[in-house]
Amino acid sequence: MIERDLAPLLQKAAETFPAVTLTGPRQSGKSTLCRSLFPDFHYVNLERPDTRRYAQEDPKAFLQDLKGGAILDEIQNVPELTSWLQVQIDDDPAPRQWILTGSQNFAISESVSQSLAGRTATLNLLPLTLNEAQRFEQVGLDSLEQVVIRGGYPRIFDQDLDPSDWLASYVATYVERDVRSLAGISDLMAFQRFLGLCAGRSGQVLNYSALANDCGVSQPTAKAWTSILQASFLIFTLPAWSGNIRKRLIRSSKLVFVDTGLLCWLLDIRTEEQLRSHPLKGAIFESWVISEIYKRRHHANERRGLYFYRDQSGLEVDLLIETTGQIDLVECKAGQTITSSMARPLKRLAEMLPEDDVRSAAIVYGGEEQQHRQNISFVPWRNLPDLLDK
Repeated sequence: MIERDLAPLLQKAAETFPAVTLTGPRQSGKSTLCRSLFPDFHYVNLERPDTRRYAQEDPKAFLQDLKGGAILDEIQNVPELTSWLQVQIDDDPAPRQWILTGSQNFAISESVSQSLAGRTATLNLLPLTLNEAQRFEQVGLDSLEQVVIRGGYPRIFDQDLDPSDWLASYVATYVERDVRSLAGISDLMAFQRFLGLCAGRSGQVLNYSALANDCGVSQPTAKAWTSILQASFLIFTLPAWSGNIRKRLIRSSKLVFVDTGLLCWLLDIRTEEQLRSHPLKGAIFESWVISEIYKRRHHANERRGLYFYRDQSGLEVDLLIETTGQIDLVECKAGQTITSSMARPLKRLAEMLPEDDVRSAAIVYGGEEQQHRQNISFVPWRNLPDLLDK
């Protein structure tokens, strides 16, 4: 078990709130993290049919049996349990600590917001970031392609598994179980096709009409299925930045996959050689950089402040990070060689913004050499964690 970046925040929340809700995709390491941080707590897996049935049929007795602290894993299987938890927390003269985990954001968010508002802290544990993955000393991460294809699901690293084999099983399990429970989708083949089409659009502006037409479903269905992918923490959307610039901006969001290992698997990329020559290599690299920053911010409980910029004149910057009124500009370039043209979008946007608003400008690229030219940092891909720590 490696140290996860979220661990100190989770421990602090457990000292402050009577309950902590930890969400994230399946297999992101939620149970492992909670059991390692709270070894004296009862562990209850609500995936078990007998345990789930007991919690559903007699929730009051179920909770009273858990003396001291308890980890309730996959709480979305018994969402009504949160109402009884509210009573337990408010009435128990000897308070207990409750750690709730789950992998379906819609079901958890609704029940927690209704029943445990003000009583629980909510945190997200996403797949491994690069600096977390590097803590698995037995697994080599020597090339960018290897990092991108392997992705960040902990079991792949912990057991040194072949990413393709593990991800094939993961997708099958996700589609067969989670999709049915979230939305009751009957046409699983259509949904699998939709998932693949979304992979081909990672790093691109989300166009529901085009996505629906390509998949052969209605636009409302495409929107609903996109929401399911978001609820399962497989994708997120990056909104367009709408600062005080007079030019008209494009308001649509970008679709980005949380894990590039899964993204590559869905695109039938199995080897480093395939990725190096793939026509979507640039979009995949952009997805990797943005998702790294997205994961790092979530593990610091910072869930907002990430945007992209595009206007109708064609100017586009991949990522804007807004922090305390200032902006960091980030461009993503998969190429291994630094060229002067890489910096043009950053320079143009920096000139349009008030000088005091831009804190830094960086280009994360696929090479190995760190450089700084005209107030723009050229950051090698493997140094991305250092950029984020500044």
